[in-house]
Amino acid sequence: MRLLAVIAFVFCALSAKPLETQSAKILATLPFPGRSQYIFVESYLKALAAKGHQVTVINAFKNKATPNMRFIEALKAHEYTDEMMGLLNVPILWQQLNAMDYILTRFVETTLEDEGVKKLINSGETFDVVLAEMLQMEPLYAFAEHFNATLVGFSSYGTDRKIDEAAGNISPISYNPLVTSPRTDKMTFLERLENHYDALVEDIHRYFVHLPHMQTIYKKYFPNAKKTMEEVLDSFSLILLGQHFSLSHPRPYLPNMIEVGGMQISHKPKPLPEDIKQFIEGSPNGVIYFSMGSNVKSKDLPQETRDTLLKTFAKLKQRVLWKFEDDQMPGKPANVLIKKWYPQPDILAHPNVKIFITHGGLLSTIESVYFGKPVLGLPCFYDQYMNVQRAQRTGFGLGLDLNNLKQEDLEKAIHTLLNDPSYAQASAAISERYRDQPESALDRAVWWTEYVIRHKGAPHLRATARDLNFIQLHSLDTWVVLLGVPLLVVLLILKLSCKLLGGKKQRCPHADKVKKQ
Repeated sequence: MRLLAVIAFVFCALSAKPLETQSAKILATLPFPGRSQYIFVESYLKALAAKGHQVTVINAFKNKATPNMRFIEALKAHEYTDEMMGLLNVPILWQQLNAMDYILTRFVETTLEDEGVKKLINSGETFDVVLAEMLQMEPLYAFAEHFNATLVGFSSYGTDRKIDEAAGNISPISYNPLVTSPRTDKMTFLERLENHYDALVEDIHRYFVHLPHMQTIYKKYFPNAKKTMEEVLDSFSLILLGQHFSLSHPRPYLPNMIEVGGMQISHKPKPLPEDIKQFIEGSPNGVIYFSMGSNVKSKDLPQETRDTLLKTFAKLKQRVLWKFEDDQMPGKPANVLIKKWYPQPDILAHPNVKIFITHGGLLSTIESVYFGKPVLGLPCFYDQYMNVQRAQRTGFGLGLDLNNLKQEDLEKAIHTLLNDPSYAQASAAISERYRDQPESALDRAVWWTEYVIRHKGAPHLRATARDLNFIQLHSLDTWVVLLGVPLLVVLLILKLSCKLLGGKKQRCPHADKVKKQ
């Protein structure tokens, strides 16, 4: 009998199958023209398509044909890219927020005015899931309402206060710095004060400037929507975050907020193009990789800054790979190779690449750490300042001011990173912590997406916090009762005590004197 029981158990175990997800129709909205944002989710979208899901992608790029994928190319957004970089280069936070609001408004309107997008909206087609980039482009979340689909969000830079609010998550600003600030989770009193002030300014701008603008666009393009924009904002079933605690800091998350930082990285780097491979392997002193990402174009850097870079690179024994957006570079040293685009992860994976000079974007930071490369950060905007500050504090990088770049400082920083082994050791240690995961970030993102599909939006993951107002969420009403009632009781006791102990009402001994006078 025991043998039969064992055989039956083995048979059941072998015949058991995991829950399967039927093929779903998925719409992804990625209107932002920054290539990095799309790279973050490109492998993920292809992985969903490879599993049999039908994926429609709205983006701002030319795309290669891919099985089970359809592309709607809203290319006009690129007309605002150069304007975007100029507008964001302002010193005052309120001006930065106004600039960002203007830019995001242009991107949203450009996307919704695209003929391919209009055709899709009026097609009568249905979708099971809408994937939305959570970059404060709220009217685009309405695709989920329009197609009666489950809404899934993603953010290439991790979470922020707006994303936390959409999920119903509470993240104290006492140790969670604003994404746009140069602060880390280790803040002094003054830094916490600055963080609180900046958060207050952001909230005022969001509720009195940004959201009213987006509300107007929402009503214009979705006049027959059954849900209000506020209800749409409250309907996220899952949020995928391009961050990982080993690269950031421990912080609270809800079960439907999933860290998938690094899901754009292939665990098996592809072979490098032959010319790049020869350039790297032919350098006996190693190679430095320099890229300012997809949003900042190094060809547009001030001439003084470019001259500083060129003079510094010319004095190095190492060769330099420079992502440069023009075919020619006047004054280019012999040890510098320029190209408009490099296969960045594959380059960073090469053992002869020693350091990475970067703008400090989160995707680049994760890739550099994943492959154990120290970084020299030259931040320009948004989360880059915080990422570079974190690299310095953690010990795997240094940072310089791009707007005030001095040749002496640049040379010193490069030689420090090349010659001080502690930076490479720190990067290798973080890389080891990041790689120690039960599954890849890509597999985790796909599994959770299919989870919400299997469970019809997974409403059981919804936090009750999303149904509470500010007073209820922070228990201000209960604090009033807990503190107010005892205080009221004490006051009543004191008043009764005065009456009991005092007997008749006491007259002021000076009152008669005053009357006589």
